[in-house]
Amino acid sequence: MASPGRVTRSSSKRNAPETTSERILSSSSAVKPARAKKAASVESMLPEYSLFGIENPLLDISAHVNSALLEKYELKANDAILAEEKHKGVYKDLEADHEVWYGAGGAAQNTLRGAQWLLPPKSTVYVGAVGKDANAEKLRSAAHSEGLRTEYMVDETLPTGVCGVLVTGQNRSLVTDLQAANSYKVSHLQSPEIWSLVENAKYFYVGGFFLTVSVESANLIAKHAAETGKVFAMNLSAPFIPQFFKEPLDGLAPYWDLIFGNESEALAYAESHGLETKEIVEIAKVLSKLPKVNETRKRTVIITQGRDPTIVAIDGEVTVFPVVEVSADKIVDTNGAGDAFTGGYLAAYVLGKDVKESVRAGQYVASEVIQQSGPTYPAKKNFEFN
Repeated sequence: MASPGRVTRSSSKRNAPETTSERILSSSSAVKPARAKKAASVESMLPEYSLFGIENPLLDISAHVNSALLEKYELKANDAILAEEKHKGVYKDLEADHEVWYGAGGAAQNTLRGAQWLLPPKSTVYVGAVGKDANAEKLRSAAHSEGLRTEYMVDETLPTGVCGVLVTGQNRSLVTDLQAANSYKVSHLQSPEIWSLVENAKYFYVGGFFLTVSVESANLIAKHAAETGKVFAMNLSAPFIPQFFKEPLDGLAPYWDLIFGNESEALAYAESHGLETKEIVEIAKVLSKLPKVNETRKRTVIITQGRDPTIVAIDGEVTVFPVVEVSADKIVDTNGAGDAFTGGYLAAYVLGKDVKESVRAGQYVASEVIQQSGPTYPAKKNFEFN
């Protein structure tokens, strides 16, 4: 690790996902079974439902659109917002005038799906609120088909939340109407059935969007993690979170063991907190050295930058990991790339892997997702943990 004030650059070759032929050439017949046995041993030791996630489950309504639709609803090409009244018509426009596809969405749910993709069966459980309707059943079915256990709170008075995903080229604009997701109650989290899952879990992931819904629930999980020595992870999620939900975000910052974000979110954090820098490395250093409740574990800050290097800061020390490039002709949709990266990173982290291996896993999962339509994970994986 670099000394304070220096930046270490990790080799892109060492972080690149191995191809099948590379694994065969680099592994003798005597070594490969030993590696497989070691990996199996680590996975077999992982308790069921070790990773607990909570946020806002949404049904994604995605479509390729032109800039005229963005202009009609005053949307940016690469942004994430909560729908105001002026945006509510976008969902009907998508379904009426475009070829749409549906998927189980919500940022944290996407992340948990990505983590489960790399983890042993029954490793992840996800909580949030949905309506009592067909869209909720679609969400349950999609999540369960990917091995993610869901324990939704059901609000019978509101429909399941939706997210319009407007894809323009390789950009996406997300417009979320939370509906039932906005009604999540801490009483559901505290119920014996759900709290037993909290007590059982070893790792917690709270998406930043959840701060618009139930700060009380997020704080309850954070304090439980600190008191029991478990791991608490969060995501900045969107620029408007540090801008307009600064107080609840700052209230949870002392509990962060891992904090994820992208460059635009890091810049929004810097601006809202009066940091006199626009250098992502410097912002990551500041985040890593904020006061921490559980001082037995150093905070890890992970900032993604699209095709630019991934930045990781631990206690003011920074390592930069080049991104493994995906050729432009293979990129279908960048929606969910950040969620996918976080899922891959968490999967490796839960399995006890180091930072380099966790970044490699995150970049691999993200590289697979951007070659699909929407944040979906292909049936086959070409990845092995070192």
